[in-house]
Amino acid sequence: MSNNNKENLLTLSGLAKLEEELEYLRATKRAEVAQRIKQALAFGDISENSEYDEAKNEQAFIEGRIAQLENILKTAKVIDDEDINTDIVNVGAKVLLKDEDFEDEMEYTIVGSAEADPINLKISNESPVGKALIGKKVGDVVEIQVPDGILKYRILHIKK
Repeated sequence: MSNNNKENLLTLSGLAKLEEELEYLRATKRAEVAQRIKQALAFGDISENSEYDEAKNEQAFIEGRIAQLENILKTAKVIDDEDINTDIVNVGAKVLLKDEDFEDEMEYTIVGSAEADPINLKISNESPVGKALIGKKVGDVVEIQVPDGILKYRILHIKK
């Protein structure tokens, strides 16, 4: 990974979620996969044993994710709700936006890249929309270049 020295911004809930995932992988998933490998080895010849191959691949994925989570948590800077300034958009803030072209309103939470989850309206401060919003104030209109053209959002409200 090239971002070993990168500081990972996390909200308190994001930190808790990543710690929970790490604990689950270490305590539960490792043991489950080790058991599957043990069972697959009991079948004998591992050269044509798809159960063994699948379990080893899953084990590699789990160990990679554990290392990734450990690195994120080691370099985490936690944004406490008390640190969130609602005068400007920053990490941890919830931002109510109005699409200037379609009149739709949407609320995003700006988070660090490690906890971005666009489906749940948590966008990274490093994404095009997140980058454009950081540092802006209520009333500002932000224009964001996207593959389909330009999005225009007016910032209606910023809250913790």
